[in-house]
Amino acid sequence: MDVSLLDVSSAAGLAAAVVLTLNLLLGMLLGTAYRKAWYWKKLPAVVRQVHLFDVHNWTAYGALALSLVHPLLLVVDKASKFTLLNILFPVRAPHQPLFVAAGTVAFYALLLVVLTSRKAFRKRLSFRAWKNLHLLSYGTALLFVVHGVVMDPLLKDRPVDFFDAEKVLSEACALLLLVATWYRVRYQVANRKRLVGQTQKA
Repeated sequence: MDVSLLDVSSAAGLAAAVVLTLNLLLGMLLGTAYRKAWYWKKLPAVVRQVHLFDVHNWTAYGALALSLVHPLLLVVDKASKFTLLNILFPVRAPHQPLFVAAGTVAFYALLLVVLTSRKAFRKRLSFRAWKNLHLLSYGTALLFVVHGVVMDPLLKDRPVDFFDAEKVLSEACALLLLVATWYRVRYQVANRKRLVGQTQKA
C-alpha cells in the first residue's frame, strides 16, 4: 500500500490531537488535589512516582511538534497545492480555507500557551495573566480537534464522514475535551467559592 505525504500529514495531525487531548487531561489533573483521590492511591507505586508535571510539559512539546509537521508536509507535497503562505495566512488556501484557518489559529494559540509557560516568560507575567493565557489551551485543543473533524483528509472537499475511523477518534477527543473543560470550570468555581468562604470567616 502506497503511503503519500498527505497520508503522513493526516496521521501527524491526528496524533497531535490525541497527544494534545492527553496533555489537557494531565493538566486538568494537575490542577486538582489528585494525590488525595482514591483512584490515585490505588495505582501501583511505580505509576505514582511519575512526575505528571514533566509528562504534561513533554506532551505539550510533542503536540506542538506534531502540529507543526502536519502542515509542513502539505507544503512539501506538491499535489496538495498548499504553499507556506496558505498555511500561515489561510484566507486563500486551495482547499476549505475556513477549516484550515481553524487549524492555523489553533496552532498559533498552542504556540502562545507553550511559549508563555517557559520560565523566562512566566517571570514577566503575573500569575493571573499566566493562568488566563494557559486556560486558552482548552479552547485551543477543541478548535484543533474540530479542525480535524471537518477537514477532508484527501483534500477533495467532500462532505464529512462522521463515522470514518479517523473522524471517530477526533470526535472522541472532542468529547473528552468537553468533559474535561466542564469538569475544570466546575472545579474552579467550587474552589473559588471555598476561598471566598474562608476569607469571609477570617
